[in-house]
Amino acid sequence: MDLGPDIDAASDLDFDTALAMLAWQVELGADETLSETPVNRYEAARAEEARAGEARAGEPRATAPRTGQAPEPMPMAPPQNDGPDPVAAAREAARAATDLPALAEAIAAFDLCDLKKGAKNTVFADGNPAARVMILGEAPGRDEDMQGKPFVGRAGKLLDRMLGAIGLSRSGPDAENAVYISNILPWRPPHNRDPEAAEIAMMMPFVARHVELAAPEVLVLMGNTPCAAVLGRRGITRMRGKWTEAPELPLPGLPVLPMFHPAYLLRNPAAKREAWADLLSLQARLKGQT
Repeated sequence: MDLGPDIDAASDLDFDTALAMLAWQVELGADETLSETPVNRYEAARAEEARAGEARAGEPRATAPRTGQAPEPMPMAPPQNDGPDPVAAAREAARAATDLPALAEAIAAFDLCDLKKGAKNTVFADGNPAARVMILGEAPGRDEDMQGKPFVGRAGKLLDRMLGAIGLSRSGPDAENAVYISNILPWRPPHNRDPEAAEIAMMMPFVARHVELAAPEVLVLMGNTPCAAVLGRRGITRMRGKWTEAPELPLPGLPVLPMFHPAYLLRNPAAKREAWADLLSLQARLKGQT
């Protein structure tokens, strides 16, 4: 394969195009650069093992216990106090928020989640806070992180079309036909990885308070992460379309509908049939038909 023209073209790239290409590679998961000089990684690994062996050689050897003599227990390291309990701190900050603007400020000021350090923006919510329907997604992606709003990338555009098909809109001023959208996490995980359990647990007091203050009539959970966070279980292909409740949320009896995340539908177009059935179920619930 002749790669000459591509190489020549790459040498004429302007700064913005080159930066966009680099960002695209990082998005795909590239985590190191390679030089033009070949590197023997087997040799590098052996050298690293040799250095580790030399370091161990200077350490005192542990004396093996005599036959019949139980080994002495290893002394327990004292517990490390790394600062305040992040879940307790989140719970206290969430409880102190008396309305949605105050909650948004409390989340933006919360500094105990490391995800915040690598995010460009805190993604709080979008849509009409008085809407009958509240949607919880997983975590911001690249576009959401850049714009500070949930569901604004390709998945967001698909979500808007899905909602429009049953007469709902995030931009509609009429609460009857509007939606209110947020995420389990307000900050983008690196390389769009799945949120970790500790990160979800840390932010759940804010999520619960968010749902309580918005007080929707229906809660839609899009994807495995919000289902795991709110319902305590995963398996969206089995859970989707089945109405349930979330006893851990501060709104007892709130109807909850798990659905496929729009990003999943972009990767698996055949699942749009099930998503359409779920949308019709949501529409029927809002019309009092179920």
